[in-house]
Formats: sequence, structure tokens, C-alpha cells
Amino acid sequence: MTKSEYLTRDNNTIYVLLMLLAICFLATGGIFVKMSELPPINTAFYRVLFSLPFLLPFTFNKIAKVSKKEFLNILLAGAFLALDLTLWNISFQYTTVANANLLANLTPFTVIPIAYFIFKEKIPKFFFIGAIITVLGVVVLLFGKIQPSMDNFKGDILSFFTSIFYAGFIISVYKLRDSVGSDVIMTISAFGSLAVLAVVILFTEGFYFPYTMKELLPLIGLALISQIFGQGLLSFCLGKVNVSLSSIITLTQPAIAAIYSFVIFSEILSWMEITGIFVVLVGVYLAKENSK
Repeated sequence: MTKSEYLTRDNNTIYVLLMLLAICFLATGGIFVKMSELPPINTAFYRVLFSLPFLLPFTFNKIAKVSKKEFLNILLAGAFLALDLTLWNISFQYTTVANANLLANLTPFTVIPIAYFIFKEKIPKFFFIGAIITVLGVVVLLFGKIQPSMDNFKGDILSFFTSIFYAGFIISVYKLRDSVGSDVIMTISAFGSLAVLAVVILFTEGFYFPYTMKELLPLIGLALISQIFGQGLLSFCLGKVNVSLSSIITLTQPAIAAIYSFVIFSEILSWMEITGIFVVLVGVYLAKENSK
């Protein structure tokens, strides 16, 4: 494909819906991590590793056409994703799930200033109304579960830095999508992620190997649903939706995770949580309508 084919970002409704579908896939990540019998960073390592056999057969010949500069930038995107997964998993040891969900999804606070000042992306003033409403919706959704305390401070800091590294991944992929296909990005970035995760594992958990089907199935689920369908579809949509709106859409993940908890784990949704989910969706709609 030529570069011009990747440059059409008109925030078409179909691509916004596809990005929401990508977030639905990504939101399953917490479920599979919860099911995994391996330590959390090892789980992240196999999530990426097991995605490669599904990607390489379709991208092997395309990789040779990628320039050296693009190749290195894709590896950097993979490193950002690895640091995101590392801090995200570690943060659960020091803070609550609600705190981690809120703080790790604050990517707009990193992405939007970069989009405005560096990418010179025009951001309509009414777009910010939708963005603010979306953030408020997430806060309302998690308000009853958030537990600010000094005991959680370390985990909260890790969760916040998670959002910065994930923003780094989103921004990197967004620029790469000007000239590189999402399937190639996902394949090459996997090697960048694996290198970083391997180093972290060596200094923390040590390597564990899955031997039984009970150990393997959650990892395969992560590779297929979270990594390929989730991260891959998100990467594709970053070539069709501008980066500011994309960062707002990622804020729907806590809302989708809450719905999963209700359906899969029979967790009761309070009226405050239902209201928060509704407000998040309204905020995303307003942001989308004011980003054309």
C-alpha cells in the first residue's frame, strides 16, 4: 500500500465502532490474567509470544519492505507496550483493581497535549466537553470502589505511569500507521515487547513455563483475543481515527470491564456504576461528533 492509503483519518463511525470493539477485546485481558496460573509478567510475555505464530505467516514477506527507521520505531512501540503491561501487572500487588483501572486509562492527559502541540492536530473546543464528560463518567463508575490511601500510593503511581507508557504506544503506532500496515506493526513490535519483558522477568519473577492445558488456555486466549484481536484492531483503527479521539475511546475500557464482571462473575452493578457507564458512552459520542 502507498502512504496516502494510510492517511485517511476522517473519524468515520464504522472505525469508531471498530475501535470500541477493539476495547471490548482488550478488556478481556484482566479476565485471562486472573485465570492464568503463571506470574503476571510471565503471563504478559506469553501473551505476546503466542501471538507470533498467528501473525508471522501473514507478515513475513511484508517485513522486508519496512525501512530501518520504521523498523526501529516499531520496536520502540513494542517496548512501550511491554512497559505498560509490566507496570500494569505489578500495580495490582500494591493497589486496588478500581484504582488501577482509573489511573491506567488516563492516556488522554498525555496523548491530547502531544496531538495538539507536536502533531498540530486541530482539536475543536467542544471536543473537550465530550472528553471531560467521559473522564467524569469513569470517575463516577469507579467512585464507590476507589480507595485513596497511603497504602495504595505505590500502586497508584505505577498505574499512572502505565497510562503514560500506553500513551507512548498509541502515539508511536499512530504515526507509524501513516506508512505501515497494522499487521506488520503488531508482528515487529512483538519482538520489542518480548525483549523488554524478558529482561524484566530475569530481574523479577524468573521464567516459568506452561506445561498443562490449564496453564496454556488463558495464555492462548490472551494472545488471540487481547493481543491480536484487541491490540491489532486498535492499531488498525489508529490509521482511521485521529489520536485524540482514540485516547478518549480507550477510556471506555473500565466501563466494558464492569459489564464483563456483571455478566461473567455475577458482580452487582450499582446505580452509580450504571450511571457512570451511561455517562462514559455519552462523552465518547460527544467527543466523536465534535472531532469531525
